[in-house]
Amino acid sequence: MVPEVTRRRSGPSALVARVVAALVLLGVVVVGLLAAAPASAHGFSSVVHADVTSTEPESVRAELGLEYDLMLVSVATSEHDDALHEQGQRAWDDGDFPGMVTAAEAHTDAIGEYVLDRFTVTGAGGQACTGELDDTVAVDIQDEVPYAQVAVDFTCPEPSETQSGHVVSSELFPDDESFVRDTKTIVTYDVDDRTGSATLDAEQPSFSTEQSAGERFWEFFRLGAEHLLSGIDHILFLVALIAGSRRLREVVYTASAFTVAHSITFILAALGVVSPPAIVVEPLIALSIAAVAGWYLWRLWRRRSRADELVVGEHGHFALDRSGWTRLAVVFAFGLIHGLGFAGALGIHEAFSWQLLVSLLVFNIGIEAVQLAIIVIVFPPLSLLRRKAHRASLWVTGIVTAGVFVMGMIWFVERLAAG
Repeated sequence: MVPEVTRRRSGPSALVARVVAALVLLGVVVVGLLAAAPASAHGFSSVVHADVTSTEPESVRAELGLEYDLMLVSVATSEHDDALHEQGQRAWDDGDFPGMVTAAEAHTDAIGEYVLDRFTVTGAGGQACTGELDDTVAVDIQDEVPYAQVAVDFTCPEPSETQSGHVVSSELFPDDESFVRDTKTIVTYDVDDRTGSATLDAEQPSFSTEQSAGERFWEFFRLGAEHLLSGIDHILFLVALIAGSRRLREVVYTASAFTVAHSITFILAALGVVSPPAIVVEPLIALSIAAVAGWYLWRLWRRRSRADELVVGEHGHFALDRSGWTRLAVVFAFGLIHGLGFAGALGIHEAFSWQLLVSLLVFNIGIEAVQLAIIVIVFPPLSLLRRKAHRASLWVTGIVTAGVFVMGMIWFVERLAAG
């Protein structure tokens, strides 16, 4: 009987040990990867803005917004125009906007060659439209950096009764130029009696004005999902929320508060209602990561083995105690800041339109889908560990949140120093 009892006891213990080992290993791997990650959560990427309009099928106009210093180095390198880079960079360094305009307008031939090789419009039957760059260039500020505003007029073949529509393609600032990566071209269009928005990148460099509503939905849904997956800081914030949540209801409440908060500021910022500088937003995002992780570490230090207990009295609303409600308010406040970061990364600052609002909401749905997937993956193992090995769960969540806290503080200091 003794051996049998021993086997029965060792089975669950072995299972717990494996779960603990797996979670600890996962935490070590995550912390190791984060330690090697750059301070910038989104890397060196760029957003091109394209407003494509047409009053008749044979004539299409594309107004493009190009990051000025990136345009200088890309055009100069591709078209072997060192004079453009020297003249334009000098004006850019001095903050001389008239000088930046003068430099660009003196080299519209090189800019036109570069742009027309990478931004194209195709007319009926797949026949290429002929483009011509305007001689005038404007420079303004978007996302706190100078953008060159250039316009291209395309002349397209006349459509037939059976073939209509246009295809817009963009391969501006590709990865192989090595100056930036993952460039997105955000297109708003009013062509062929159709209006809408589209996002183009290396994986999907073109779209048709006759694309279905489902295709348009998928483009912005995918962009939102990819953005959260590539944004280590937002993922860390979510991991800290999950690790510090004591019950499923807290995960649901805090995730909902975060969703509502970042949705509000994301849409307001993308529509241009609010426009806080990235020099403020990015350090605050990093600080929010450290704060949420630090909150749980402080609770661990104070309450030790009782850190994950709920203290709910007769008047506890939604089964949350005072600590839970305070944490919920903090998460909501930080969610407002993260929403500004989402909008800045998307790079849309257009006047309100229903089509744009729908695109923003779909982008946000993509973010929420990934957020929900992370919760589904991370929380159940932690919940199982709390039930089977309570003390081990406190160690695991403590180690993970300590790693998150350290990374948040490192990013906060680096982003402050970077200005």
